[in-house]
Amino acid sequence: MTLLAGECGVYSNKVYLVTLVCFDMPSKTAIVFIDGNNWYHNSKCFLSKPADIDFNKLANFICTHFELNLVEIVYYNSVPDIRDGEAMYYRHLMYLSDLEKQGIKVKTRKLQTTSTKELKAERTILIDSLDLCEVCKPLIKQTFVDMLGSVQKKEKGIDIMIAVDMIKRCMINKECDCCILISGDADFIPVMQIIKDSGREAITSMVPYGYSRQLRYGKFRYFILKRSDLVGACLKDFKELK
Repeated sequence: MTLLAGECGVYSNKVYLVTLVCFDMPSKTAIVFIDGNNWYHNSKCFLSKPADIDFNKLANFICTHFELNLVEIVYYNSVPDIRDGEAMYYRHLMYLSDLEKQGIKVKTRKLQTTSTKELKAERTILIDSLDLCEVCKPLIKQTFVDMLGSVQKKEKGIDIMIAVDMIKRCMINKECDCCILISGDADFIPVMQIIKDSGREAITSMVPYGYSRQLRYGKFRYFILKRSDLVGACLKDFKELK
């Protein structure tokens, strides 16, 4: 006698109930790595407030698209100096703290600064190395050396931190089958190639603006996030936004 799922049957004066439960779960796992600075500046063209995005929803949305099971989300960003403004500094820390409360792992570095003196020295050396006449040299120096702001801020070390973590967690510790990188920066192509060569996979996802063509049309799978995707499936709940 053949019984179907959920069907009752009688066999040798005994009643049998057959119940089959099938779960179509993705077999491959993924860790999502978010380049916070790259995401913020690129997504501003789509959203007036990039902070309105729920990264748990975003990560699950991307994993569902690729039929992957989400393991963890790691968010990377630079922290400004408190001397640049206490309000901005504490607002940034509060934002990172909120991410951690949502179960997202946060990794940071201090935002590096370069002084005017350092910049002038670098540019002066460069200009002096050029074969310029005595008429042109002062004009070039005035344009590229004297016209500098007081301080130039730059993010340093975040890309390396992300790349090292991707290799360690995917290839060495084997915590996932795939790395999903939320960034449009082509500088990540070498590490993605290393992961691919190891037999695992690296995927990128980003909004169209600021999304490197090399990432989109290279050797790796990618997912372009539309505004309708973000607004329709990835915004924080209304209560959170109030």
